[in-house]
Amino acid sequence: MTQMKWLKCIVISCVFCISPLLKAQIQNHGLVNEPVDISPDFYDFKNTYYFADSLVQFNPATGTGKVAYNRYEYKTRYAFNNMLGVLRPVTENEFPEGEYEASPKQNFSIEFVSDKTVRLRFFSGKDYTANEQSLMLVNGHVKAGKIWDYSKIEGNYIYSSKYGKVVVSAYPWRIAFYNAEGKLLTATNHHLDNAESTYTPIMPFSYVRRASDYSRSFNAAFTLSPNEMIFGCGESYTQFNKRGQKVVLCTDDANGVQNETMYKPIPFFMSSRGYGMFMHTSTPITCDFGKYFSGLNSIMVGDESLDLFVFLGEPKDVLNEYTNLTGKAQMPPLWSFGFWMSRITYFSEEDGRTVAKDLRKNKIPCDVIHFDTGWFETDWRCDYQFSTSRFEDAGKMITDLKKQGFETCLWQLPFFVPKNELFSEIVDKGLFVKNPKGNLPYEDAVLDFSNPKTVDWYQSKIAGLLELGVGAIKVDFGEAAPYNGIYASGKTGFYEHNLFPLRYNKAVAEITQKTKGEQIMWARSTWAGSQRYPVHWGGDPANTNTAMAAALRGGLSIGLSGFSFWSHDIGGFVLQTPEDLYRRWTPFGMLTSHTRSHGAPPKEPWEYSKVFLNDFRKADNMRYRLMPYIYAQAKKCTQTGLPMMRALFVEFPDDPGSWLVDDEYLFGEDILVAPLFEEVTERNVYLPKGNWIDYQTGKIYEGGWHLIEAGDIPIVMLVKEGSVIPHIQLAQSTKDMDWSKLELKVYGQNIQEAKGLICLPEDVKLHEITVKKQGAQWQVNNEGINSALVIKEMLIK
Repeated sequence: MTQMKWLKCIVISCVFCISPLLKAQIQNHGLVNEPVDISPDFYDFKNTYYFADSLVQFNPATGTGKVAYNRYEYKTRYAFNNMLGVLRPVTENEFPEGEYEASPKQNFSIEFVSDKTVRLRFFSGKDYTANEQSLMLVNGHVKAGKIWDYSKIEGNYIYSSKYGKVVVSAYPWRIAFYNAEGKLLTATNHHLDNAESTYTPIMPFSYVRRASDYSRSFNAAFTLSPNEMIFGCGESYTQFNKRGQKVVLCTDDANGVQNETMYKPIPFFMSSRGYGMFMHTSTPITCDFGKYFSGLNSIMVGDESLDLFVFLGEPKDVLNEYTNLTGKAQMPPLWSFGFWMSRITYFSEEDGRTVAKDLRKNKIPCDVIHFDTGWFETDWRCDYQFSTSRFEDAGKMITDLKKQGFETCLWQLPFFVPKNELFSEIVDKGLFVKNPKGNLPYEDAVLDFSNPKTVDWYQSKIAGLLELGVGAIKVDFGEAAPYNGIYASGKTGFYEHNLFPLRYNKAVAEITQKTKGEQIMWARSTWAGSQRYPVHWGGDPANTNTAMAAALRGGLSIGLSGFSFWSHDIGGFVLQTPEDLYRRWTPFGMLTSHTRSHGAPPKEPWEYSKVFLNDFRKADNMRYRLMPYIYAQAKKCTQTGLPMMRALFVEFPDDPGSWLVDDEYLFGEDILVAPLFEEVTERNVYLPKGNWIDYQTGKIYEGGWHLIEAGDIPIVMLVKEGSVIPHIQLAQSTKDMDWSKLELKVYGQNIQEAKGLICLPEDVKLHEITVKKQGAQWQVNNEGINSALVIKEMLIK
């Protein structure tokens, strides 16, 4: 066999089937907690497939009915030395004959949650858990609360609101979504759509019945339009636009930010076409966004039922609707928006006190000192106890640091090695995830957060630290819940693996809220709903330009997945950061919702050159002066579900160019940021329509592409004309800031009015301010704001 023919055979095997031998090899040589890609089950000759064919029963008043599914199997077809796997109708193969339907009629429903949100539910059999409470939903459940207008024409049931239309067709069975102008957004794919239009074997809207165990999973196949783009899916580091990619949504320790696995997969995406989808399940999901067949979006969910929410509207609408279901972020405390100083790791009380002294000595504004893996007696061995040999009085240290304006953050994780003194207690009390026999799946004991007793035990440990004065807990790891585990919830790891981060986040956030009255943590792993519990940071980037760029893509993607607050390790994590890279990465990190330097030492800016120390200080000072803008924009995000660091198209959906940019972003709604990803002093920057003013130089630019020189701080940063950006006098800690006097900077040329937002820590209420020019003076409407606002016009150079 020639090499070309051999390669062709491999491609055909991968696309259309996986042989039992190959599948066994994959299973036998798979790695522990490797993400589960369920797509091969839809290309397996052993399995049976059921294509959604026709509507056999429907009650338009309740939106409930039945769909008939026709039975198919893969068959081989040989043509001119080319073997294909094609899908062909088959008869029933069960015994006794006649006891099982060859073309089963399965329940489905359509519900209207709001004027912009539609819920579709499909069942491949009886689901006895269909109405159980869901941790992913902010209220545990969703009720259909909206009545859309209904009409019927021959063979079609039509529901309309002022934002769009849904058409259910009887035969060929189809559900189609339209916007308010009548443009088709997307529709389910029927096998007749493919029969004569293409030679490519396509799996339409269907479900699979596996021969191995008779389990079932849905393939929700929807059409894709030419030039349609897909965004979201969590903190994804691959290309920003997911069109043409296969994305596996299964929580994993990604070991970096430049591969296709994710710490933070989220079963949600949005389309440039004007809609979004939330796959309401905790099972592994594989989304083929036109990778196999460019005109089809195949959403393959592991669950035997399909629960799909569809949102209509522009990106802001879609994010608002999605976070209405799954929850919006609570407002973190003011101090959390300050700079977090960290490395892996500070080992002692002396380390903590020294870094605090050096921060103040070198005038590096900072609010948090983080102790990573080394505050226990044995590095990494989490026992929730400060080392007695290296911390003389941890409580006093925390109190003293707080007096200096520093909160303390502590690392921990939910996995316990056999030598951990807590290991036996966890096992004896049955607080761990079990294997099918009731033993440990791994050497480590993994806390079972689906067990209320485990949560109580764990929260008591965390509460003890918070009561000691600790400000926040680092919620590290969380991606390794055993797939083969048996959980107290009664479910296996197939359903609990992805829920583990959400349960973990929730446990820490709730005990922090209860103990300290503040909503704050520092977490790595997530699932849908985790955005309710800020803050999350972006894992372990390499110390490279490409890792810096990938970190931005991940931040933009998770921002398009319902997360308002996100951070990352400034300078990268793995090795000592090269000074030039650290210099360019610092202002990027300072212009995200939360900011932390962390990774292999040294990370402290005074450990580098004096020039670097000065540059770091300038970027940090800029952030602290911008604190009123940051705080107000953060508050608005908690109300809207928008991200602090957002893709350009969120604010400018009608600007085609804004959909193509993934190396710049909006910080809040008024500031555009373009980091330097190479050792350069200028870069090409795309600006949406309107005028933009350089924050550092005052130079004005019109919309379009520009080659822009970075300012004294190595980043390009521009303000949208007509914006009011509130500033505050520089302080070394947010605790020392004087919010009674704010300086308003008005950005614009020959404008008579500008707008901005203010949120004061005293009441954490959002105020919109409008300033108008009267003669040579600016007047501000500051009704309800108990501050003296000083207005300063931003001059245009």
